Amino acid sequence: MKIDFQKIEYKKEIIDFVKKISKKFPEAEVFLVGGTVRDIFLQQTDQMDYDFLIRKVPAKELEKFLNKLGKVNLVGKQFGMFKFTPNVFIKTKKNSWDIALPRTEYSGGSGARTDFNIQSDPNLSIKEDLSRRDFTINSMALKFKIQNSKFKIIELIDFFNGQEDLKKKIIRAVGNPEQRFKEDYSRMLRGIRFACQFNFKIKEKTWQAMKKLMPRINTVLNGERLIPYETVAKEFLKSFYYAPLDALDFYDQSGIFKALIPEILKMKKCPQPKIYHTEGDVWQHTRLALLNLDSKKFKKQFGKEKNSIELIMAVLFHDIGKPYTIKTPKKDGVDRIRFSGHDQEGAKLFKEICQQLKFSSVSNLKFETSKAVWLVVNHLMIFQNVEEMKNRTIEKYFFDERYSGQDLLKLSFVDTLATMPKNGKMNFENFYKIIKRIEDLKKLIKEKNRLPQPILNGHEIMKKFNISSGPQIGKLLEILRETQLEGKIKNKEEAKKFLKKIIKKIIQ
Repeated sequence: MKIDFQKIEYKKEIIDFVKKISKKFPEAEVFLVGGTVRDIFLQQTDQMDYDFLIRKVPAKELEKFLNKLGKVNLVGKQFGMFKFTPNVFIKTKKNSWDIALPRTEYSGGSGARTDFNIQSDPNLSIKEDLSRRDFTINSMALKFKIQNSKFKIIELIDFFNGQEDLKKKIIRAVGNPEQRFKEDYSRMLRGIRFACQFNFKIKEKTWQAMKKLMPRINTVLNGERLIPYETVAKEFLKSFYYAPLDALDFYDQSGIFKALIPEILKMKKCPQPKIYHTEGDVWQHTRLALLNLDSKKFKKQFGKEKNSIELIMAVLFHDIGKPYTIKTPKKDGVDRIRFSGHDQEGAKLFKEICQQLKFSSVSNLKFETSKAVWLVVNHLMIFQNVEEMKNRTIEKYFFDERYSGQDLLKLSFVDTLATMPKNGKMNFENFYKIIKRIEDLKKLIKEKNRLPQPILNGHEIMKKFNISSGPQIGKLLEILRETQLEGKIKNKEEAKKFLKKIIKKIIQ
């Protein structure tokens, strides 16, 4: 993995920043560190965050100068850490930069990020600073220098072979894995997220330390969680967003599910009727559904765009209600294994999990609990009698912008792909009937990709036919809308004539 760092086109604001720091503090040493350097190696620089380390400048003097260049967030000031937003970013609302002084950290041993004795030292060696970082791929630094008014990189610093680990595609803790994780248990979740995000393997010693310490991820001390649910949610959702199937296996095998979401493990060994599900138990079915999100058949049907995090979570949890609603011939006297109401029960349970783990707090993924829960509660929708389904129903599920009809189609598709009947034939008949119904309604669309607005509203009907407000108005509106979507009425005059014919039957 060779990169000519001199040929990388750094943004003007980065070059200007280094020049100003170097001019003000000639003795300063300026580094790009951590994930920034990793992303440069991986050539993932489009939305890269910038993390700087500045040596040989006292914290108070650095803070004073940074205030002249932009806005400084004083959170972390006592640790020699600044959140800095250059003046050119304030109006555009771009991300701030992390600017740190070299520092040592001594953990109190609880595993909480707050349980640290942190001392900043502008003269601390770069090696000592990098030695406290989580993983080798995040422990590299690029040293900048301004020579003859020109911006240059004069050194790549890699004491812990992060470059080699990037090349080998492995996640390895810096130094002793157990020690690194005991300093901050959330690092274990982050390591799994990196493995999912970059399609890397986790080094054996690092993986074993994760499995050993993972039960502590749920530890409560003095009434507070050591690792906040907001942190858990961020790493959980990102892991599944990047690689759903890998995330499932990592979370299962590491023990995270057991600590955080034991409900999901009930899908293991939960049997299904073999006439419909030769693929195995509910867990195997769910695993196949996640796998199919990346299948050729799925991409042929829906394209290659990135799936929403709500869809991925709905696939993961769509059958979580089955273990709680299962009825068997032997125990309950039913004709076969049944899961009556598992969609409703699963949605309820899933909503509780979303709220407990604070999924909605993950702002950069913009997870919407209501949409994900809606998908779970309606995932059996296409298995109904499609021919008898009203156009109003099709409109509600697949044209209403409050919901995600496209994601419901995707969920139904992978659910069907993961359902392997005894006869070996996957049944997509209802799926394509729904597609046909949707396409037929789309023929009514004239502008802005929306179905035509209702021809009459309730007030117009009451005024025209001298009817008081009540349930009958809702019935008339439903019938009128259904008839409109069938293409039988197209304007107000036709609508009024139609209502005149049926109004006595509805009112009576």
